[in-house]
Amino acid sequence: MHESSIGQIATLTEWQAFIQQHPKLVYVDAFVIDVNGQAVGKRIPVEDVPSLYEFGIQYSLAAYIADVRGHGHNALGMGYDDGDPDGSVQPLPQMLTSVPWARVPTAQIVGEMRDLQTGEAHFCDPRWVLNRVLEQWRQLELRPVVACELEFYLIDPKRSATGQVVAAPPPGVQRARASNLSLDTVSQAEAFLAAIQQAASVQGLPVSSVVSEYGIGQYEVNLLHVANPLMAADHAVLLKRLIRGVARQFGLEATFMAKPFLDQPGNGLHLHISVLDKQGRNLFGEQADDSALKQAIAGLQALTPECFGLLAPNFNSYRRFLGDFVPVGRDWGSNNRSVAFRIPLAKPAGVRIEHRIAGADASPHLALAATLAGMHHGLVNKLQPTQALAREASIAEDPLIPRDLMTALTLLEQAQVLPRYVDARFLRAFAHNRRGEYWDLHQQISAAEVDFYA
Repeated sequence: MHESSIGQIATLTEWQAFIQQHPKLVYVDAFVIDVNGQAVGKRIPVEDVPSLYEFGIQYSLAAYIADVRGHGHNALGMGYDDGDPDGSVQPLPQMLTSVPWARVPTAQIVGEMRDLQTGEAHFCDPRWVLNRVLEQWRQLELRPVVACELEFYLIDPKRSATGQVVAAPPPGVQRARASNLSLDTVSQAEAFLAAIQQAASVQGLPVSSVVSEYGIGQYEVNLLHVANPLMAADHAVLLKRLIRGVARQFGLEATFMAKPFLDQPGNGLHLHISVLDKQGRNLFGEQADDSALKQAIAGLQALTPECFGLLAPNFNSYRRFLGDFVPVGRDWGSNNRSVAFRIPLAKPAGVRIEHRIAGADASPHLALAATLAGMHHGLVNKLQPTQALAREASIAEDPLIPRDLMTALTLLEQAQVLPRYVDARFLRAFAHNRRGEYWDLHQQISAAEVDFYA
C-alpha cells in the first residue's frame, strides 16, 4: 500500500500485475471502511475480480452507517425507508495487498462506495468525511503530519462463565503478565509480535515500535508519521484488521474495546499531529514563537465538547475515562501524560500535539476529522488556550465534557462549529446510528441487573 487517495479508481492493469505475482490466489476481500472503522464488504473468487475492476460490485449503501454488528437503524431513512438500495464499490489505487494471515491464499482491496444513479461518493463514507476537513487545510496551504498509536489486549476466544472477556497469554506462555514497558514481556510475545511486523511489511503498513502496556496482556503498536492524514487513518484501520487476523492465527483474539476490564487500563487511540507550512517547516516547532501551537490547542479545547461523540462513540467508551492517564478534561501541557493534549519533548522539527482522548474503539478517520477540525478552527480564529498544566490533571469533571454517550450525541447534533467541517447530515445520521446500537444493547437483561433487582 502506498499513497492513499480519494475519488480515484484503480485500473485493471494493477490487478493483472498483482495476479501474475500471486498465481495461487483464491479469494479477494473487497471492502469499504464504515463509521466504526471496520471493513465491510464481500469475499470474491479470484476469477470474478476483473469484473470488480471494470464494473465494481454492488451491496447496500447503508453499510457505511450500520452499527458494530452490521445492523442498520434507518438513520435518515437509509436502509429501510429508501428500500435499502445498492451502491457500487470501486477499488482504490495502490490499496491491493496480500493477506498473510489467511489460511487460504487471499488478498484484500479497499474501495469507495458510489451511488449507482449519480456516481457520487456517499456522504457517510468516513474517508470522505475526513477529506472534507482536509480540503480546508489545503486552502491554508498547510499539511498535517499524523501518526497513530493503538492499544489492544490479547484475549481468550472463550468467555468466562459470566460472559466476560479473559486475558490470554501470548503463544507458549503460561500466563498473561502486566509489566509496563517490560522487554521480557515483549520477548515472551515475540512470535506473535514478529508475525504482526512481518504481515505489516507485506501490506506496506509502517509499523514502528511495539511496547508492553500497563494492562495484563495489553500491547501498543505505533505507526510512523506520514504527511497524508487520510493515509494515516487508513493505516490505523488496516492495522487493526491485521492484528485481529494475526491473533486468530495463534488461536487468540485481539480486542480494541475501550474498556474490556474494569480493573485494568483501557485501550486508547492516540493521535500525534504536527503541521508543515509551504516550505516544509514544522509550524509548531520551527517558527519564531509557539503561537500556532497554542492556537491549535485552543481550537481543540473549544471543539472537543461538541465532537466528543466521535471520539467516544459507544456505551463502553465512557468506562475508559475512569482509568489512570485518561483525560477527563481539556487541559494541555508539555511532557504530561495526564492531560488531553500533550506536547511531547522533541527537537523543533518534531514538535507535535498528542491527542489522548479517543479510545481504540473510535473510527480513526472520524477521530482524526474531529481533531483536525478543532486545530484548524483554532488557527484560523487565532484562539488562545488555557494555561499549560505542569502537574497531574485534575480528576474533577469538566462541566463541558459529556460523561455519557447520550449527552455526547446530543452535543454532536447541536454542534455549532463542527458542521463547518463535517456535513450536518452525517452528524445526524451518526448520532441516530449510535443511539440505535445503545438501545439494542440495553434491551438485554444483564446478570448484574438480575443480582440488583430480582
